[in-house]
Amino acid sequence: MMVLPALDLLAGRVVRLGEHGDFDRPTAYAGDGDEIVALGKRYVDAGARRLHVVDLDAARGTGNNQLLVQRLVTEAGAAVEVAGGVRSEIDARRWLEAGAAAVVMGTAAVRYPDLLASVAAAHPGQVLAAVDVRDGRPAVAGWSALEELTVPNVLLRWREAMPAGVVVTSVNRDGTLLGPDLSLLSEVLSGTDVPVTYSGGIASLDDLRAVSAAGAAAAILGRSLLEGIIQLEDALSV
Repeated sequence: MMVLPALDLLAGRVVRLGEHGDFDRPTAYAGDGDEIVALGKRYVDAGARRLHVVDLDAARGTGNNQLLVQRLVTEAGAAVEVAGGVRSEIDARRWLEAGAAAVVMGTAAVRYPDLLASVAAAHPGQVLAAVDVRDGRPAVAGWSALEELTVPNVLLRWREAMPAGVVVTSVNRDGTLLGPDLSLLSEVLSGTDVPVTYSGGIASLDDLRAVSAAGAAAAILGRSLLEGIIQLEDALSV
């Protein structure tokens, strides 16, 4: 199983949102471009092969951190998958041509599966679909709204779209360090044939082992790495 450090960008800083994705209570860990790139490089030096970079402002439609994302893509020294605000083929192509290894479509993929299919077909192997789940429903637009669809509904709509993988985040566990939502992970694994990346609540190496044993192809770590609860070298050994 691959372990991906997360770099979530909000207003030019690396942050972790409050528990359950609360934008009103972010904690900042790196406050300028040089610090952010240095953090990415530290993860790479520790052995990370891929970084998960999220533009939270773009996800909410309140701005963007494009210059910072671009610096990470070109300077971090590892493959970068870009998430947040990727809502068109033009958005996807711009990041892929700029050097990103992959892009992650969330809101657009949930709402417009035909768009996901066309973008995935235009960039085979480089487009992931994200379903962020709060209380059993897909959370979209920077987790500010819930769709009426269920998770199985979403996955069924994606079957013909053929994304390179699915990224599932438990919003209820995000930032809580309460352990992964293995039932949600199981639900997603049973509803798709593509590799699944899990995010949300991972707080220990045993949590990582459980996510791996459940069948995830990758896991995303955010707060646990930023606060030193898990050392990346140890996580990679799992």
